Formats: sequence, C-alpha cells, structure tokens
Amino acid sequence: MTAKKKWSAEVTEHSNALDLEEHVFESDDAKKIAASLKRSAEHSHRRKAEPFRSAMSMLNFYINRAGRNLPEERKRVLEKAKDELRVAFGRKRQD
Repeated sequence: MTAKKKWSAEVTEHSNALDLEEHVFESDDAKKIAASLKRSAEHSHRRKAEPFRSAMSMLNFYINRAGRNLPEERKRVLEKAKDELRVAFGRKRQD
C-alpha cells in the first residue's frame, strides 16, 4: 500500500491557477519567495483574480496548510514574504 499524499501538497504542486517554481516555499529568502510568486501570478493565464491576490492567496494557503507543523523560523520567513509581496506589487500593508 502506498502512502497517500495530502491534498494540500497536491494543490501546492499542481495549482490550477499558478505554475509555481519548484521548492519556492523552501527558500530562506523572503524576497525570492515573493519575486517567484509574483512572476508565477503575472504569467498565469488560468488565474481568476488579479496577480497580487492570486500570489497572496497561494502564500496564505501554504502557511495555513502547514499550520502547527511549520517551524517558527520558517513561519517568520513566510510572513516576511507577505510583506515583500506587497512591496513587489506596490501595495501598502493594511493593519
């Protein structure tokens, strides 16, 4: 019997909206993560929302699916990537 892959991993790898670069969420550089998501969102012809929303949604999806299993350092990098994504798209953070 083979191990069943989690549906969230399947979505991350085979998103119907964005073609993500391999291992994009494993980088330790928040700017690289944001730049990669921006490129993927801007080049996608299948996304339903504007590029910023699609990129941010994918990042939030990944963070939320990892949940408690996400080490604090990784969570910090990914949260910083949100800020970098806002900068990359010329958006201000909404507090």
